[in-house]
Amino acid sequence: MSANKDGDGGWKTFLWNSEKKEFLGRTGGSWCKIFIFYVIFYGCLAGIFIGTIQAMLLTLSNYKPTYQDRVAPPGLSHTPRSDKGEISYSMQEDETYRPFVKAIKEILEPYKDDKQTDVQNFEDCAEVPSKYTDRGDLEGEEGIRKACRFKRNWLGACSGIDDPTFGFKDGKPCLIVKLNRIVNFRPRPLKTNVSLPLAAGGKIPENMIPIYCSSKKEEDADKIKEIKYFGLAQGFPLQYYPYYGKLLHPKYLQPLVGIQFTNITHNEELRIECKVYGENIDYSDKDRYQGRFDLKIMVKS
Repeated sequence: MSANKDGDGGWKTFLWNSEKKEFLGRTGGSWCKIFIFYVIFYGCLAGIFIGTIQAMLLTLSNYKPTYQDRVAPPGLSHTPRSDKGEISYSMQEDETYRPFVKAIKEILEPYKDDKQTDVQNFEDCAEVPSKYTDRGDLEGEEGIRKACRFKRNWLGACSGIDDPTFGFKDGKPCLIVKLNRIVNFRPRPLKTNVSLPLAAGGKIPENMIPIYCSSKKEEDADKIKEIKYFGLAQGFPLQYYPYYGKLLHPKYLQPLVGIQFTNITHNEELRIECKVYGENIDYSDKDRYQGRFDLKIMVKS
């Protein structure tokens, strides 16, 4: 079909041919068949897409990630933390350590006593390391699970209660350390003392995942001297595990350890490594925070 497009009549002929009853070169029946074809075609595509999504959802749990290989074994993190893994400040200039103090205050905010008064969400657990607190299966009907209270004053000199600068002002800086949360993970204590450092005294702590810090370089050992640990014993008590996830454990407080370097040599850059010890806790050269961390500390007097 040819059409003169130089005038309005030509365009009308191009769009609608009254003799053949065609619109844009197709009859009504032809357009109807094309419409039905695309409705069926895209309907099938939509059905396949919805079906695959539904099939995938059947394999997922509302409470636990299907794959946790990138977070297990757990990482060991510390506060304050810097991008360069370095804590350097001057005792005489409070603005140099103010960000570190602020970071610790923020992480300890949920651990204030007045934030743990709700009996619907919190309960008192043993005040000495004890066995796991089993609150049922993830897919069980128990609903929201209670969390063990963790008293801030257990952190002693690193609690900020008596010293709001967490030792930074006096050249005795604190670190607040925690194991990263992993849903339904149960850290297992060591069975032998082979891997424990000399600081453990050959004794395996009971119902606890211990943590020990030391100098990264042997020549710096005499410059770090005394290290104090605060918390519910020197590590992470088992009664705070397992963690049931945000939906079932919204008020969960993971146990903390306060580490204070009370007699560190000033005006020298010192490298320190801290490690936790457990049967199912591993270390990786590729991940500096898997089961351990190291950082540089420099206190300028």
